[in-house]
Amino acid sequence: MTQNTNLIQRDREWHPPALARDYKTSVTRSPRYALLSLQSSASEITGPTFGHNDIDPLDNDLIANYAKTGDPIGERIIVHGRVLDENGRPVPNTLVEIWQANAGGRYRHKKDTYLAPIDPNFGGCGRTLTDENGFYVFRTVKPGAYPWRNWVNSWRPAHIHVSVFGTAFAQRLITQMYFEGDPLIAKCPIVNTIPDQRAIDQLVAAIDLNATVPLDSIAYKFDIVLRGHRSTFFENRPEGN
Repeated sequence: MTQNTNLIQRDREWHPPALARDYKTSVTRSPRYALLSLQSSASEITGPTFGHNDIDPLDNDLIANYAKTGDPIGERIIVHGRVLDENGRPVPNTLVEIWQANAGGRYRHKKDTYLAPIDPNFGGCGRTLTDENGFYVFRTVKPGAYPWRNWVNSWRPAHIHVSVFGTAFAQRLITQMYFEGDPLIAKCPIVNTIPDQRAIDQLVAAIDLNATVPLDSIAYKFDIVLRGHRSTFFENRPEGN
């Protein structure tokens, strides 16, 4: 049977333009020439995939998976949710990866020169597979805001980068999750490149007191919807919603 590998054109009313005036680095990152439409091959949209044997039990626990002399500094949180399709059906056995700054707003990366200290007990990366109901969960610390050289006084709101893999490595979707109540969201030049407020709202994780662990960790719920009118905005998605 021949597999249809054609992708659907991006919805330009939903996605931000490649070149955004207030997002200064988009000037160098945006394409100079017209985009080319290339058909995906069968090998690009099928295997290999991650299995349960590839995931360590501590991979989804960022409080413990890099700790050497104690727990990392910061507000302990739980991030959980489900990966769903456009009809609200769960997507099981999907690899979800996250990476983030520490509680001071600094990444464990050699090019991050922000003056906040590196936390020796926090690596900032984690991964997990969704269960049969599409459910995933991470334990981590809430990342801090940090300045960046966009304008004189630009700050990124607290956020966690989220990556979701489909049935193959080429089917990777990437987005950023923000936190309910953060006033920096509305002031962020990167967030404001998204033209639809509904898409922005779906990137904000809601506080979930039902899943919060008393005297331990505040929980945030972030469902990831792959397609449809309720879909999550993905920054690298070429085919739109």
